[in-house]
Amino acid sequence: MAEPPRVPPEMFRFTTTERADLHTAVLYAFGEANERLETALTVEEVRERLRAVGWYAPVGEQDLAGTLKQLAGWGLLDVIFNHAGSFATAEEYERKNLQYSLTKRGEAAFAGVQHAMAMLASAGALQTAVLDAIADRLGELESLLRDPDPGRDRRIFTSLQELEGHLDGLRNNTKQFNGELQRLLRVEGTDLATFHEVKSATVAYLQEFVTNLEQRGDTIAAALRAVAGHGVSVLHARALAGADLPKVPGTDHATPWLTARAARWEGLCLWFAPDQVAGERAGDAGGNDSADRPGHSGVPRVRQLHDVARRAIVSLLQVLDRITDSRRRSSSAAADFRTLARWFATAPGEDDAHRLWDAAFGLGPARHAHLGHADAELIPSGVPWAEAEPVHVSALLRSRGRTERMGRTGRVRDVAVLRSERRARAEKERAELEAAWSALATTGAMRLSQLGELDHDTFGRLLDLLGRALAERRDSTGFRRAVTSDGRVEIVLRAPDDGSVAVLRTSEGWFRGPDFLIDVRSLGDPGEEQRGGPGSRDGNVGRDGYVGRDGYVGRDGVESRGRAAGA
Repeated sequence: MAEPPRVPPEMFRFTTTERADLHTAVLYAFGEANERLETALTVEEVRERLRAVGWYAPVGEQDLAGTLKQLAGWGLLDVIFNHAGSFATAEEYERKNLQYSLTKRGEAAFAGVQHAMAMLASAGALQTAVLDAIADRLGELESLLRDPDPGRDRRIFTSLQELEGHLDGLRNNTKQFNGELQRLLRVEGTDLATFHEVKSATVAYLQEFVTNLEQRGDTIAAALRAVAGHGVSVLHARALAGADLPKVPGTDHATPWLTARAARWEGLCLWFAPDQVAGERAGDAGGNDSADRPGHSGVPRVRQLHDVARRAIVSLLQVLDRITDSRRRSSSAAADFRTLARWFATAPGEDDAHRLWDAAFGLGPARHAHLGHADAELIPSGVPWAEAEPVHVSALLRSRGRTERMGRTGRVRDVAVLRSERRARAEKERAELEAAWSALATTGAMRLSQLGELDHDTFGRLLDLLGRALAERRDSTGFRRAVTSDGRVEIVLRAPDDGSVAVLRTSEGWFRGPDFLIDVRSLGDPGEEQRGGPGSRDGNVGRDGYVGRDGYVGRDGVESRGRAAGA
């Protein structure tokens, strides 16, 4: 098990002394000098640099010399003797001979202070653009690895550096934002309006971030597997070749560099594709399962981030609901209990505390204070309750805690019989419809008078077909075509050329009209398109297209006597 890193005890000692501000300003002066590639400073140069970093207070010679000596004693500064300089006097030699520069520990301490101040001043963020940038860099690496040209190694190195930078930004921003989010969930704002606006904006921000987050994570995981297909060791070896590390005899820079790259790659895989880490560790350990290692689960961290964001949205919405409810009430339960606690604390005696308890929690026998008079308008508002008319109190209020007797819920009606009756009626109507269409079906064109005597319901179907056909326009051959509303039956009709008249008889009367030439046929499939005619009309088959009670169809001289079909 890896041990946590040990920080040298004297590294940040300068931040806890009485002159911590001056010590920090001196370190910042050396940091600015390093930015200008000036590695060593004299005492006078340090004094000048102090003004550049914002230290304008006067500093004595002894104070500045003591500060430099103390920083050197903590291992943050090196003291260098400038033997190459030329000095005119002994005083100038003493003042300019000594130079100071940051040690490696001093550079680390300065970087730590900078990072700490930056963290305090910055705010975490969930940036989907970083996820897109990671996917782009992985895609670029996969494309570069397909090209064996050594000239591509430099670009592989820079792309890998950019990828690691994006990963560091994602991890730092996510950790910082998650910490701020958890603090936001715990905080109780004094200004409810501002508090409500902040949490509402945070909910909207989280909802925008989690949109398509899983899709972006899957895209990055696929790109990781594509790069791993070329070999992670090959990637790091080519990046090392393009890094141009200094080759110093007796010093191995390549091994720690490759170790750092492997750790960064493992961190990237843990975020998006933990199975890649498990596979690599299983291969290195001879088949040992890496899932048993503490701190690593099979769930990508980006998925965990998605779950944290979802839970935070729910928690924030619940907090917003509580804020909204507290706005609706004049006082909250928490405020009431705090007020009650103050009353108990200031009660004169124990008997007063008992009376306050009974009054606050209503444990006495009287439970009808909320009941009102049957006609409250008859009781003036200024009448004391002791002089007002009594209110009827139900005995159930004391025994059951309610004023009305609650009856049982009504039984659910059994509709099985009604359903079977409706099904039987529908089947009967369907059978009658099929019988009517079968009676009207013809084997070819025939005269209307050939139908003779018809059943009354069948006659109604025939009138429906005739009405539909007569409503259509003639085609180029002089025929009219129409289909029923369900598309199952088609009629082709043509007016008689000889002007003959047909008479049809039913049990309800007789029908007289032109002796049309008709052809009634079944189309079979209800969804089949009618042949050569216009589309079907809306409406129920049979009962909605009959002639009226006056006995006339209304076209080409058709008339009927007796009770109209379907009337």
